[in-house]
Amino acid sequence: MTGPFSERHWHEAETWPRERLAAYQLTRLKAQLSYVYGASDFYRTRWDALGFHPGDVRELADLRRLPLVGKADYVADLAAHPPWGSAVAAPVADRRRVHFSSGTTSNPTPVLWTAHDLDRWADLYARAAYSQGVRDTDVYQCLFSYAWFVGGLGATAGYQRIGVTLLPAGSGDTQRQIDTIFRYGTTAVGGTPSFMLHLAETAERAGTPLRDSPVRRIQVGGEPGAGVPATRAHIEQRWGAKCFDGYGSLEFQPIAWECEEQAGGHLAEDFAYAEVLDPYTHEPVPDGAPGLLVLTHLDKRASPLVRWATGDVVVRDSTACPCGRTLARLPGGVVGRADDMLVVRGVNLFPSAVEQVVRATPGTCGEYLIVLDEDVTDPATGYLTGIKLRVEVTGDDQRVARELAHAVRAELTVRAVVETVPEGTLPRSTHKSKRVVRADRKVP
Repeated sequence: MTGPFSERHWHEAETWPRERLAAYQLTRLKAQLSYVYGASDFYRTRWDALGFHPGDVRELADLRRLPLVGKADYVADLAAHPPWGSAVAAPVADRRRVHFSSGTTSNPTPVLWTAHDLDRWADLYARAAYSQGVRDTDVYQCLFSYAWFVGGLGATAGYQRIGVTLLPAGSGDTQRQIDTIFRYGTTAVGGTPSFMLHLAETAERAGTPLRDSPVRRIQVGGEPGAGVPATRAHIEQRWGAKCFDGYGSLEFQPIAWECEEQAGGHLAEDFAYAEVLDPYTHEPVPDGAPGLLVLTHLDKRASPLVRWATGDVVVRDSTACPCGRTLARLPGGVVGRADDMLVVRGVNLFPSAVEQVVRATPGTCGEYLIVLDEDVTDPATGYLTGIKLRVEVTGDDQRVARELAHAVRAELTVRAVVETVPEGTLPRSTHKSKRVVRADRKVP
């Protein structure tokens, strides 16, 4: 067990000066690249073809000599070397855990952990929860799914390390979750933003609003949530609790998390070296500019990744946080997925930007879908001419439709066709919500 390091910080690395952090990263990177070269056939074959050897690395910038690796590369390798692929670097005797991707775009892909990896994962999750004020006197109810999804067990291990009373509840049995929160005095919860809002709606309809519960801290992840100001405000108002954004992926657990300042997720920079690159040129972009997040493990043993293109667009801020942490932050969380970006008459648009406008518009219930159909498509070219929003509203639906269309035009500079539906019409999700749907007609 590593922490706690101080009353506010779990590990000393959270407060290292940037110069010390960079020196640590370089030392770890050299050792990690040597380990990967010796243990992973996938990387050794590629690096030999490039004439690259880990001993060639003298500074962090030398890492850019290597190409990016993405999901397509990993999937292709798994097909060629089933079932684990040639990227795995730990012998069978050292493998302790495997988690899988959802399988929505390909067959479920495995990622492995050694005992060291699992210990590191738990400690990073504990660091995140501790930074949000969770202590051993809390009762934590984990509302992340435990069926295949990677987040539930990570949260469980991390909160246990702090010493909370833990309820591994999962993401089903909505009414029982609500009853348990009140009966057993749950003070902290974690889950997807969609499930948090679904629970709040259900509790309000039953006359037991969650703002009257003991819950005071909510950590959300798995989809854009606390990083979208209007969504954060929506969750906090309905729960009467502070909501913190958490960000991770199957391959990197976790990547970043918000502290009590709620000023952007702190990158776990002593665990993964982060680059923010132009999505097209793959050159670094300055802090404050959006770019593709690329990560390299600094001590992962079983399934190490080098220059992994996450597909997520972020903005980095390397200035110190008021909490005293020097780790770089991601203000606004994940701006969007590079492959989820819509291009509307030359304007790059992410669903998270649409979510902010929808949930900030009075009269909407917060639930919406972006529908890609002929109403917003040029029949000659097939390109999008605007967006169509199907939105739940209360009250004067015509007024809300007009105001929302105006807000989208004013804030996002795109045309919006707004279709209103009564509250409770759109599907709810207890896991990850799908916000963009395509009609029968194919729309690029």
